[in-house]
Amino acid sequence: MSIFLEIVFRSIEYGSIYALAALSIILVFRTSNITNFAQGVIGMFNTYVVAKIVIATGLPVYVAVFGGMLSALMMGFLIDIIIIRNASHVSPVSKQIITLGLISIILGIAPMIFGVYDLSLPKFIPSGSITLFGASLSYNAILNISLGFVIMGTMFYVLQKTKWGLAIRTTASNEQTARLMGVPTKTVTMISWGIAGMLSALAGTMTAPFSAVSLTFMNDVQVIALLAAVLGGFQTFHGPVVGAYIIAIATNLLQFYMKTPPGTIWGKPFLYMMILALLVVRPFGLFGKKTIKKV
Repeated sequence: MSIFLEIVFRSIEYGSIYALAALSIILVFRTSNITNFAQGVIGMFNTYVVAKIVIATGLPVYVAVFGGMLSALMMGFLIDIIIIRNASHVSPVSKQIITLGLISIILGIAPMIFGVYDLSLPKFIPSGSITLFGASLSYNAILNISLGFVIMGTMFYVLQKTKWGLAIRTTASNEQTARLMGVPTKTVTMISWGIAGMLSALAGTMTAPFSAVSLTFMNDVQVIALLAAVLGGFQTFHGPVVGAYIIAIATNLLQFYMKTPPGTIWGKPFLYMMILALLVVRPFGLFGKKTIKKV
């Protein structure tokens, strides 16, 4: 039982990282109608910023991360103002191709600024753990889980209970109608890109201690975040978050218990097959609904 709980706790920690990344993707999609394939490299770039601040100044990670998030905020603003607004009249598919181009640009710029070598980044809390129901849980894992829940809870509260959240939801529903109603849609979109960048930077900072800060360390997070958005449904803000936790928990449980024959792991392929089968029945995801436009 303790092993099962440890797997679940670790999965929830990973799920919080995936959920932050998925929320950043869906925030851009809902306000700009773009699936931003470059969200992962944006997180990678600004995690490098965090690592460089730690190395140059000796500041703890929980302080340096604010520098990376500020950098990500500015980066999101610039991408929206310089690139996305000037591509407002192109098709949605063309916009997605633009984000693929952003991947190449950021991957080319990052080594020029930060160097070609991987950087290490410590955890927010380097050591210490507690035992809960026989399962060991590190202090850093507790912080990551709590941080994910608090940020996502705050985001959902803002989206549902505040005027700014109403402006985001209105823009997400119909940008032209929102503009006619006086909603500053350009500002909403710009801030959404900035917040998405900050969420990606935080997800990258939480991910880096498990490996190292490199050009590709956010690739898996990006893929799983996109998969979570598909599973949960692109039509809601909460669906991808729920999908991220489902994928994280199911992946680790299946990988641990489905090792037959020894030395092989069938868990992840089996999970992907189950998701594919679910999408055949519910093509818009667990929480998505078919959008019907009246003419």
